[in-house]
Amino acid sequence: MREFQVGSLVRVRQREWVVIERPNADLMVVRPLGGSEAETCGIFLPLERGDVQPAEFAPPTAHHVGDFVAGQLLRNAARLTLRSGAGPFRSLGRLGVRPRPYQLVPLIMALRLSPVRLLIADDVGIGKTIEAGAIVRELLDRGEIKRLAVLCPPHLCDQWQRELSQKFGIDAVIVRSSTRSALERAMPASATQSVWEYYPWTIASIDYVKSEHHRAVFLHHCPPLVIVDEAHTAARPGGKSTTQQQRFNLLHDIAAQPERNLLLLTATPHSGIEEAFKSLLGLLNPAFETYDLQQLTDTQREALSRHFVQRRRADVKQWMGADTPFPERESLEVLYQLKQSPAYRTLFNDVLTFAQELVRDTSGAAWRVRVRYWAALALLRCVMSSPAAAQKAFNTRLHQHEPHDLDEPETDDLFGEYVYDRSERETAVDVEPTAVVEQASEQTAYARLRRFAQQAAGLHGDHDPKLLKLVGVLDQLVRAGFQPIVYCRYIATAKYVAEQLQTRLKGFRDGRILAVTGEQSEEERESMIEELSKSPRRLLVATDCLSEGINLQEWFNAVLHYDLPWNPNRLEQREGRVDRYGQPAPNVRTVLLYGDDNPIDQVVMKVLLRKAVTIHRTLGIAVPLPLDSESVVNSLISSLFSQTPRQASLFELDTAPAFDADQVQAPDVELAWNQAVEREQRSRTRFAQKAIKPHEVAQELAESDAVLGNQATVRDFVVTACERLNAPLVLLDNANDVWELMPAQLPLPIQERIPIGEQRAKATPTVRLSFAEQRTKTMPPDVQLVGRNHALTVGLADYLLETALVPSDARDLPAARCGVIRSNQVEQRTIIVVLRIRLLIETPHNNDVLAEQLLTVGCRGDGADVTWLTPDQALTLLETIQPTANMTAEAKHATLNDAFKLIDQHRAQLTMFAREQAVVLQTSHQRVRQATNAPRATVRAYEPPDVLGVYVVVNRKQETGNGRMKDEG
Repeated sequence: MREFQVGSLVRVRQREWVVIERPNADLMVVRPLGGSEAETCGIFLPLERGDVQPAEFAPPTAHHVGDFVAGQLLRNAARLTLRSGAGPFRSLGRLGVRPRPYQLVPLIMALRLSPVRLLIADDVGIGKTIEAGAIVRELLDRGEIKRLAVLCPPHLCDQWQRELSQKFGIDAVIVRSSTRSALERAMPASATQSVWEYYPWTIASIDYVKSEHHRAVFLHHCPPLVIVDEAHTAARPGGKSTTQQQRFNLLHDIAAQPERNLLLLTATPHSGIEEAFKSLLGLLNPAFETYDLQQLTDTQREALSRHFVQRRRADVKQWMGADTPFPERESLEVLYQLKQSPAYRTLFNDVLTFAQELVRDTSGAAWRVRVRYWAALALLRCVMSSPAAAQKAFNTRLHQHEPHDLDEPETDDLFGEYVYDRSERETAVDVEPTAVVEQASEQTAYARLRRFAQQAAGLHGDHDPKLLKLVGVLDQLVRAGFQPIVYCRYIATAKYVAEQLQTRLKGFRDGRILAVTGEQSEEERESMIEELSKSPRRLLVATDCLSEGINLQEWFNAVLHYDLPWNPNRLEQREGRVDRYGQPAPNVRTVLLYGDDNPIDQVVMKVLLRKAVTIHRTLGIAVPLPLDSESVVNSLISSLFSQTPRQASLFELDTAPAFDADQVQAPDVELAWNQAVEREQRSRTRFAQKAIKPHEVAQELAESDAVLGNQATVRDFVVTACERLNAPLVLLDNANDVWELMPAQLPLPIQERIPIGEQRAKATPTVRLSFAEQRTKTMPPDVQLVGRNHALTVGLADYLLETALVPSDARDLPAARCGVIRSNQVEQRTIIVVLRIRLLIETPHNNDVLAEQLLTVGCRGDGADVTWLTPDQALTLLETIQPTANMTAEAKHATLNDAFKLIDQHRAQLTMFAREQAVVLQTSHQRVRQATNAPRATVRAYEPPDVLGVYVVVNRKQETGNGRMKDEG
C-alpha cells in the first residue's frame, strides 16, 4: 500500500487531516477533520515528511453529551459537508445547483460512453450548460479527466467562467488576446507548458483558437475533454463561408483523436441543411456522417440515440413526477406608419431610389457589382432602423485607394455580415455599414449621401414615428410590471433609442435605462448588465451582441424587436434570453414592431417571421429556416429594385402604398417551411430520447439523495440549526417557503460567510431566504435560494461539525457526538451509532478517489447477545425518538461508557457494515459507467469506520453497568 493513500488519516501541523488527493509522490492534498472544505491545503512531503504521522479518528467521549436533536444536527451537518459522497454519482455533492431530474439524462448517457461523445440539442432555455457542467464535474471527480477546454462565442466566455465557478466549483481561466500575456506571466519561470496545458480548465472563443497563431499549439496541448457551445456555428457550411469552414476544420482535428471526450451544445443542430447537420454527427462518430437520416435502420437509430439527445420543453415540463415551470410566451405585433412623418417618408423614398440606381449599375468587376447590392440593402436597413443609423451610414468618406480585386467568398465574408443576420456567426455584427457604402459609391454619389445624412439628422425624436410608437408600447409594458429588452440592429440605433427613452418614457422616471452594444468588450457588457440588474426597475436596449447564449431571465421578462431580424433563427435567439428555465415570471411578452407601410418590413414579416412565430406557437419548438435566409431575402427584396423610380415612390399622402407585400410570391419558401416542419416532427420522433428511462434516473437520484440529502434535508437542518444557535428563522410566506433571518444573531464565524448583499449596504438587519428548488412566479427578487452549497448551509454545517469534533469547554453544544434519553418507545437499551465510512476508489490508471458516506446503525441488548437493527430502522429511531423521562448527568455518563465498551466489543460488525457499503458503491459506480472499454474501478473501505456519534435510548427502568436497577423517574 502506498504511504498516505487517498482516504487515510494523517497528523501534521498539530492537526488531523484526511488525504483527499495524491497528485504525485511528493504532494498530498489534505482536508482537516474538524474544519471546512475551504481549509484544504497541500503538503509537500520532501519538506514535511518527518512531521507527517498516521492518525486515527478519535471516538466520542461522555464529556460533551447532548440530546438526540443535537445528534440529528451532527449527522446532517456531516452529511451536508460531504463533497465526495459515496453515491452512484461522484459529483452531486459539489454542485452549487440541484439539477432537475431531466437534466441528469445527458449525464447518465455520457457515463455509458467511453470516450464521451455527445450532442446535447435540447431546446433554448432547458439548461444545456447545467447538463454539460454536471458531466464535466462527474468526470473530474471520477478521476477520468484532469483538464478541460470550453470553446464558445466570445460574448459567452465570461458567462461560462461564472457558471463553472458558481455551480460546479471549477475555476477556469479565459484565454483571449487581452488575458493571455497576464496568464503567461503568472506561470512559473521554469514552466515549459503552454497556457492550454498549464491551466487545467480554460475557456476561449472558437475563432480565437482557430486562428493560425493559436490553432497548432491548441491542438498539440488539447485537453482530454472539449465542450463546444453553439456548435451549429462550426458545422460544415453549406455555402462559401471560409470562417465557418475553418471552425469545422478545427473541430474535425479535435475529434480526430479517438480518446478525446467531446460535448457539442446547440439548440439548433439542424439548420435546415442536412449535410451540415450530418457533419456535426460525424464529429461524434465518422460513421454517422454516412447515414441516410431519412432511411435509418434500427441499428443505426439505436447507435445515434446513445450520442444524441434533443428534447422540447413539453418533453421535460413534467418528467419523473417533477414539474418544471417554464413561462408562457405572449407574442404581439405592433404597427407604425412612416406616412405619419412626411419628412421620414421622403428620406426613405429617396434612399430607395438611390439603392435602385446602385443595383442597376453593372459596370466594373464582379466584386464591385456584388458590393453595390450589399450597399443598397444596407442603406435601406439603416433608414428603416433609425435616423441615427442612417446618418452614420451616410457619413462616408471617399476612399483614397482602389481596393484590390475580391473574389466572391471574400466579398461575402467582408461585406455580407453588414447586411444579414447570420446565425452561424460567432459574434453578431452591429456596426453600421459605412465600409460597404464607401466601396459601392462613386465620386458623384457623395453629394447625395451627405444630403441624406443632413435629412436624417433632422428626423430625431418627434419626426420619428417608429420611436414614438416604441415609447407608447414600452409605457404599457413597464406599467404592467414587465422588465423589457429592446433589440436593435445597429449600435447607433441602440444608443439613440436609449437616449430618447431617458426623457420620453414618463412612466419610467424612477427606473434605469442602459444601452449595451458591441462597442463594449465582453467584460464591460458583463459589468454593465450586473449593474443594471441591481435596479428594481430596469430597461435594457441591446444589439444582437446579447442575442445568443447569455442568460438574462433573472432580470428581464419581455423582448421588443425594434428592428426586425432578417433571419428567424435570430428571432428565437433573442427571445430565448428571457423565455427559458429559471424565469420567475409566469409570462414573458414578445413584441414585433414593424412598419405598416414599409414594404421590406412587410415582406420579412409575411414570409419569414410570422411563419416562424406560428410554428413556435403550434409545435412549441423553433424550426430553423430551411433555406439560406440571405437567398430568401434577396429574392424577396429584388422586387423592390426591379420597379421604376416613379413606382418606387411608394407613398402618396392620401393613397395606399403602391407596393403590396401580399403580392410577393414565395411558393418555394412556403413549401420549404412546410417540409421543414414535417422533417422536424419526424426528427423529434426518430431521435426521441429513449436511451434512458425515468426509472433509471429515479434509482440513481434516490441513491445519491440517501447519501447527500435533498432539499428537504437542507431545510430541516438550517431551520433547526438556526433555532439551536438562538437565531430562529421566521416563516413569512408558506406558499413560497420564504423565511426571514437576522444574521447578527448567529455566531460570528457564520455571519462572515453569509452573502448579505444589498441588505448590509442598507443596514437592513434581516435577509430573506427560501428553500425552494427554483424561483417561483410570485417570489420577491431579493429572496436568496438556499441549497446544500449555499454559504449559509455550508457555514452552519462547518461550524456545527467543527465545534462537535473539536469542542471547547462549553457543555451545551448545538451538535453533539453522543446523547442519552429515556423513552418508552423502546423495551430494552438501544444503541444508535453514526458511522463515517471512508472508501477508496481505485482505477487502473491510478486515479485514486476518496468517497465518504454516513451510515446509521444500531443494536439492542448487551454483551455478545445483541440484535442489530437495519440501517433504516436505526435512522428512523434517531430521527423520531422522543424522551419520556429525565436522567441525571451521572446516569448518562455511566450509560454512555457502557455503550462505548459494547461498541468496542463489536468493532468487527462495524467493519462488516463498511465492507458492505464498499460493495454497494462498487456496484453503483460501475452500473452508471457501462461502457465496455471504460476503466473498471475497485472500491475498498478503510477499517474500522470512523465512529462519529453514539446515542443511547433506555427504558423507564434500565439496568446500569453494575447490574442494578435504577429508577430515575
